[in-house]
Amino acid sequence: MKQKAYFTVEDLVVDYGGVRAIDGIRLALDKGEIRGLIGPNGAGKSTFIDAVTGRRLPTAGRVTLGGEDITRLSIIARRDRGLSRSFQRTSIFADMPVLEQVFLASHQARAEHPEEDALAILKELDLEAYADWRAGDLGYGQQRRLDLALALVGSPSVLLLDEPMAGLTVTESRDLAEHLKRLARERRVTVLLVEHDMEIVFGISDRVTVIELGKPLAEGTPDEVRANPKVREAYLGSAA
Repeated sequence: MKQKAYFTVEDLVVDYGGVRAIDGIRLALDKGEIRGLIGPNGAGKSTFIDAVTGRRLPTAGRVTLGGEDITRLSIIARRDRGLSRSFQRTSIFADMPVLEQVFLASHQARAEHPEEDALAILKELDLEAYADWRAGDLGYGQQRRLDLALALVGSPSVLLLDEPMAGLTVTESRDLAEHLKRLARERRVTVLLVEHDMEIVFGISDRVTVIELGKPLAEGTPDEVRANPKVREAYLGSAA
């Protein structure tokens, strides 16, 4: 009998007044899995992430982490359970030194040893040499890695990333993707990746889920999804 997935979303529904933004989406992610979540503009990807992370309560459905129902927990309570996220726009403090803000985030995440946690994450993301730099003086690619560092403090078990490669060059995107793939494997972090860069998504994801107009459209390995005629039609051939 197959063991129940580590992180699940069951029949999630989100209504905005009379509009159904998310309609019955289901996900089941194993420990350490990288899952790509893609869809055309307006598909509901960010709304879905907001509902899963507690920024918006769903109309119906259930979210579980490690077998625990976290559907109605607060954002802070979900973070305490191991659920972390990043946003489309960086959440760094431009005037604060790099190490200081990662340390403060680690302390807020209740890491057992915040300074050790912060230093280890900076080292893993090749930011150790910039520990004393003002964050605003980093290059944009480095700022994106710092944003990932802030999401990784406290050793979360599930990481939801909302377009982490936005605004990056091709080289910077590939660099960040390699860091993400390695960290997911080494730390056994379950990753749900929302991203427009199809090359990155298909390149690092174990499986890919596609949604359209708030509804599930397809799911499978990157090769299966890339070849799916429904997906190709949804993207009009431009991304698939």
